[in-house]
Amino acid sequence: MNVRLPGSTKRRLAAAQPTGETPAGEFQITVMVRPKEPLSSLAAQSLQKPRDREYLSREEHAARHGAAPEDLRKVTDFAQTNGLRVVEADAAKRHVILSGTAEAYRRAFEVELRNYHYKGRTFRGREGDIMIPEELQGVITSVTGLDNRPVARPHFRVRRDTDRAAEASGSATVAQAQFPAGFTPAQVASLYDFPATLNGSGQTVAILELGGGFRQSELNTYFQSINIAPPNVTVASYTGGGSNSPGTNALDPQNPDVEVMLDIQVVGATAPGAKIVVYFAPDASDQSFLGVMNAILQDTVNKPSIVSISWGGPEQDATSQFQTEFDQMLQSAAHLGVTVCVAAGDNGSADFAADDPDWDQQAHVDFPASDPFALACGGTRISISSGALSGEVVWKDGVNDGTGGGVSRAFPLPAYQANAKIPPAANPPGPVMRGVPDVAGDAAPASGYRVLCDGQQFPDPQNQIPPVGGTSAVAPLWAGLIARLNQGLDKPSGFLNQLLYNLPQSAAAFHDVTSGDNGDYKSGPGWDPCTGLGSPEGSNLLKALS
Repeated sequence: MNVRLPGSTKRRLAAAQPTGETPAGEFQITVMVRPKEPLSSLAAQSLQKPRDREYLSREEHAARHGAAPEDLRKVTDFAQTNGLRVVEADAAKRHVILSGTAEAYRRAFEVELRNYHYKGRTFRGREGDIMIPEELQGVITSVTGLDNRPVARPHFRVRRDTDRAAEASGSATVAQAQFPAGFTPAQVASLYDFPATLNGSGQTVAILELGGGFRQSELNTYFQSINIAPPNVTVASYTGGGSNSPGTNALDPQNPDVEVMLDIQVVGATAPGAKIVVYFAPDASDQSFLGVMNAILQDTVNKPSIVSISWGGPEQDATSQFQTEFDQMLQSAAHLGVTVCVAAGDNGSADFAADDPDWDQQAHVDFPASDPFALACGGTRISISSGALSGEVVWKDGVNDGTGGGVSRAFPLPAYQANAKIPPAANPPGPVMRGVPDVAGDAAPASGYRVLCDGQQFPDPQNQIPPVGGTSAVAPLWAGLIARLNQGLDKPSGFLNQLLYNLPQSAAAFHDVTSGDNGDYKSGPGWDPCTGLGSPEGSNLLKALS
């Protein structure tokens, strides 16, 4: 007898059209199984200063919380009985990777797989639930890869042509509009008073990418232009992983190279002494997202203590099995002493483009930023005077064009936000749950970042190309800051949220951003659902955590 796998329900995208074809050939899926021991509560650890914390090594975590051999064997026996080939069974990662045809998966999981055409792309999809044998109920926690539709997008922003035309205010040409020069990431770090005597030495930052690539020669050119030694960047490989595959046109909206280069250039400039490891997934499906995160956490060679994630999608578009599995990985990260910085999104409180026909006009938060074990990073627009930060407001350039943020509808209110005065969810009204973001930083294209990608300079006034913005810049900005903090503390910061929310106002660890909105939510004194606790005052933050 087969039973429904909880959380596996998928709906058809409204605008996706079946092609009439069944996926051809073999493809791989990932079956996750339960841990030998459930993860313990982080409540006590989260109250401790980093110097007092004891973290698990990756080897200890695998021994305690990896999969039991008998559970892996049950899954592999089931697979082989149904004509599926076992590619990998890994106890530390708690997964079994299988390969098979659409027909074999139909028999094994009672799913009908079809190809769909959506926004110029074809993806493999399904509708409804995944079914598993009753004897595997509770053993299998998720099955991903049967459906490979994208669940995330990069959160960088280059202002649209229409925005720049509006900026010209009726002038003869867009070029006549005031054009922002942009900042180097090192300049932004200085504005936020990152500890000047620290550079992230001895730290390893993982950058998670769901596509795109970089060229080392171009990184060398960029860092030489800003008088910083090119960082130590390596690419990690893992079973089923993607590759460093840079394109040729940085202005192609389907090319995520700008995301990759922005992430590396921000981390490399704000923590020039740190080692950077880039983990590429083959696509932006839930299977790839989980797979690459799992690879980062189980990497016993590079052992990163900081993760920067600039990808995500509307919380309501993620299946609960995907959310639950990712949440478990973020909790594992906390047990390992790994801080995970996640961009909060670039489409305001709605978290999707205003002209997207597949979404209603209600409020959504971005996942995985909405997970309570992520450090969610929102966006601001900064002003400077005489080389110092003189003002900061919520980043908002128009309808659904600005920082993400709001109130989750999937995750309950975490203990660390109990006194943060989280409002009820808006549009439609809902309960008080996890508030997003936690922290913020410069993200507006008007005060954006200088980037070099695929031969294209950002900004490029001659061709009306502005600096790069987006909360994609804020996640690596905070990752760079935490690399410096870890160096200064001589201990990984790990899961910081409880400590950050507990800091007294007298610590002056944040610039409180009190002006602006992101659509359905407004900023105000203290925590708010646009900029969280605010942008960092780095040196004061180090003192407060010491």
